[in-house]
Amino acid sequence: MITGMEREELVEQAYFFRVFRERLADNLAQEALDYLHQEMLTTTRLPVAVRFLSTELKHTGLLSSGFARLTHYYFTPFQAFVVQQAEQEGRRFTVPTALLVLERMAAYLADKPTRPGLFVFQFETVSRNRLGYDEGLAAMSGDPFYDDDWKKYLEMVRRQVGTVDFADLVYVRSELYIADHRRLDPDYEPPVPALFGIKEGRIAVASRGRDPLYLFAALQRQLGYPEVPRFRERDDLTAKLAVMQTKFRELEARLKLVESEQRGHVDLSQFGKPELLKDEGEE
Repeated sequence: MITGMEREELVEQAYFFRVFRERLADNLAQEALDYLHQEMLTTTRLPVAVRFLSTELKHTGLLSSGFARLTHYYFTPFQAFVVQQAEQEGRRFTVPTALLVLERMAAYLADKPTRPGLFVFQFETVSRNRLGYDEGLAAMSGDPFYDDDWKKYLEMVRRQVGTVDFADLVYVRSELYIADHRRLDPDYEPPVPALFGIKEGRIAVASRGRDPLYLFAALQRQLGYPEVPRFRERDDLTAKLAVMQTKFRELEARLKLVESEQRGHVDLSQFGKPELLKDEGEE
């Protein structure tokens, strides 16, 4: 597998993101993380990662902090980026939506992934949710799934997006582009390798000048590209009350922790640096 991660790890990731998202509706994020590691397959590295996320959430109150610190060990920069964007104030992109995106992405990678498929999925996630092309494409380039040719392409897209039609960015790196040039010049040799197939090129040409969302949808319909979820939260009083209750419980739990620290009843060493982040020779 060219993902840099075994299939069983990806299957467990998809399960973790799904179950964690489902339990967020009824429980504190902290409570869910405290117990979820027990459900993960112990032959994977995920239980260690989940315990670390739980520790970081205790320290910082942020999920993204744990994801970011584990990019060298387990999670990818794009996964950390998605969670970080979801935790920013004022965004409509929520943590449940982020977890649904990560669940779908892990499930796709565990099946029969392609680099074009992952690229379009990640790019649509950034585009549809307005997460920021510069940071988003930088995070994508850190994914071990992409080889050197793809990393160079991502850097080119990062420079050109917004000034060049996205459909053209796909077409010029497709096998169709090469075939079109060879009809005029049989000896034509492209300066860079094609990254997309003939069919992707045709869909891109047909999508010129249109909203990129139409291109994404056509690739999903015609070629089975993975679909980016569009999570819609309930807009009713019950849902809003549930959110307020969850925030109140989180605040109450943090206040209890502060009070315990002031009384000297909390041993903060239990939240110390996990083994995976210790430097050599550090006890």
